[in-house]
Amino acid sequence: MVRPLPGPDERATGRAADGRSLHAAALRFYWGPMDCGKSTMALQMNYNHARQGRRGLVTTRIDRSLGPQVTTRIGLAHEAIEVTEDLDLRTLVRGTWAEDVRVDYLICDEASFYSVAHVEQMAELVDSYDVDVYAFGLATDFRSGLFPAAQRLFELADSVARIQVEVLCWFGREGLLNARVVDGRVAREGAQVVIGDTAESAEVRYQVLCRRHYRAGELGIG
Repeated sequence: MVRPLPGPDERATGRAADGRSLHAAALRFYWGPMDCGKSTMALQMNYNHARQGRRGLVTTRIDRSLGPQVTTRIGLAHEAIEVTEDLDLRTLVRGTWAEDVRVDYLICDEASFYSVAHVEQMAELVDSYDVDVYAFGLATDFRSGLFPAAQRLFELADSVARIQVEVLCWFGREGLLNARVVDGRVAREGAQVVIGDTAESAEVRYQVLCRRHYRAGELGIG
């Protein structure tokens, strides 16, 4: 059956029928440049919560594997639900409850590629359904502008944290920006989302640069 919103008795006691504290859920956004371990942290977060008996759903959009899974560059992987434009995260959770499966939290990897509507749905899951949402993603695109979903997460999230694994520019300075490299040059125009990886052999690849070398378009090769 579909799980209802908290009733009057539950609101009075501050606890749901299953003993959970109401209104304790939160929307948290963890961000950083490529290669800083966002997907690794997402899978670690899922593991930690599952170990304590919590039940969650893992979602992603446009993973580097191009499949319905969360993958990491250190070899970890986990099956996931692919988020499409027409997927409603609230419907996803309600449908899972209807199958008599509890959902305590959502892990949303590659959240910068979600739509703004998806972010609004995340906030509603937290506020109206007491479901924790942990979102992981980039902040800025290859032009150094905020992704729309990331901007909305900065605006709505209960907490925002930059992942502290340091990524270095080729020069040794801290890497801040995600440069798109096409034909050996830093691209300045194009679609906001183009699939690529960090491998130098890729036709379209991405390289993390410090601000100085991003602005100068210097890749430190050749």
